[in-house]
Amino acid sequence: MAWLIELALVLLLIGGGWSLLNRGGKTGGRDALTMRRVDAYIETIRRERRNPDLAAMSDTELRDLLHSGAHNLRMAEQKKTWTLAGVAGVTLLAAVVMVNQQGWMACAITAVIGVIAGYGVNEYLTRRMRAPLERRGVDIDRLRVE
Repeated sequence: MAWLIELALVLLLIGGGWSLLNRGGKTGGRDALTMRRVDAYIETIRRERRNPDLAAMSDTELRDLLHSGAHNLRMAEQKKTWTLAGVAGVTLLAAVVMVNQQGWMACAITAVIGVIAGYGVNEYLTRRMRAPLERRGVDIDRLRVE
């Protein structure tokens, strides 16, 4: 029965690695969409004038700030994805070891601990990647390209 978990581990690692490696090929379209979202957000900042610091910047400064912020956000999201994939892999590997040595109860406890650790890492990295833009008063959801 433990061989099923080992097989699942191998399949998840292959499938997850393949999907993570192949999603980076669409950068040209993403950059164009990011620039359109940046330009639209600049127009919104100029129209609403809610944040005086952003409204006082020139269009070039604001475009550079928003574009680099969106780029940094995308890089942080990729880093977060790889980190969470690592946490999931370590959790699954630890669960396989525990099921072979201690049984199913130890495997379940290891999986629960891994899920809790993954949730904590996800929350920490999400807050850390959003903090620099939020300090400047930038609405992150307007820059995000899905």
